[in-house]
Amino acid sequence: MSTLSKEKGKVKRDSRKKVEEQGAGAKLWSWIKTLVGAIIVVTIINGLAIASFVVPTPSMEKTVMTGDFLFVNKFIFGPSTPQVIPFFNIPLPFFKFPAFREPQKGDVIVFIFPGNRDEVEATEFQYYLKRCVATAGDTLEIRDNHLFVNNKEYKLAKNGFYDPSVSDIPSEKFQTFPYGKNYTRDNYGPIRIPKEGDIIPISMSNLHEWAVFIQREGHKISSDGYSIYIDGNKAASYKVQRDYCFGMGDNRDHSLDSRYWGFIPKENIVGTPVIVYWSWDTNMALAKFFDKIASTRWSRIGTLIR
Repeated sequence: MSTLSKEKGKVKRDSRKKVEEQGAGAKLWSWIKTLVGAIIVVTIINGLAIASFVVPTPSMEKTVMTGDFLFVNKFIFGPSTPQVIPFFNIPLPFFKFPAFREPQKGDVIVFIFPGNRDEVEATEFQYYLKRCVATAGDTLEIRDNHLFVNNKEYKLAKNGFYDPSVSDIPSEKFQTFPYGKNYTRDNYGPIRIPKEGDIIPISMSNLHEWAVFIQREGHKISSDGYSIYIDGNKAASYKVQRDYCFGMGDNRDHSLDSRYWGFIPKENIVGTPVIVYWSWDTNMALAKFFDKIASTRWSRIGTLIR
């Protein structure tokens, strides 16, 4: 074989290799663009229309079950920009659009957890699911485990229940809200759900009751032992800036809810669950694949949430 033929063969091989490398690079770039596009689409849909939620606890049993996967309607209470980047849970700047209607008593709601009773900000970004039992301006009271809203007994939801066997436990693991009131799970209130424009008297006797609430609304509150100061100004009252609601689990005696960590800002409400699209034992490891599949609750799939 002549030297010229060898050189031609080498040129062809080099050319083919270069084409293959370019093809691999193009495929990788195409895959990256597809992935980024998918993330953007999921982010938009998740922010504006439909979101997915997995039920982590039995607090709403039997309305929803631990391990139910739910589609959540975000349009009804006002679509919002995404709160986090999907898959990475990185917080984003937040904006909420006008609602089609306001949350009402009896609605099952998914919301951003506002934080534990004594936290100004939640230590971790989490979604919670409860039933809205009272809205801004309502007065709520629990008497011997019976719930009253505006002095009228609030009937249990269709699937709601309480367990008489545990209703008389005298001490509780978690402190109830608000600080200093010493309410119990079964005898709570009366308490008014704050409404925008409400004027709350503030004094040394109820400072601890309202301090975290006022800070959550973005203000600094302090005291010199005699007087109270909000944003550096002496104050004897506080004007509420937002509407709130009160959430409870349908499984009342096994639910950590507004009785323990307080009011839910209306802006924190993400939507209402619509339907169960999958359900299985979320505590079972994926490594036990066949057992995991066997744990699927086929009868739950397609269940409408009310």
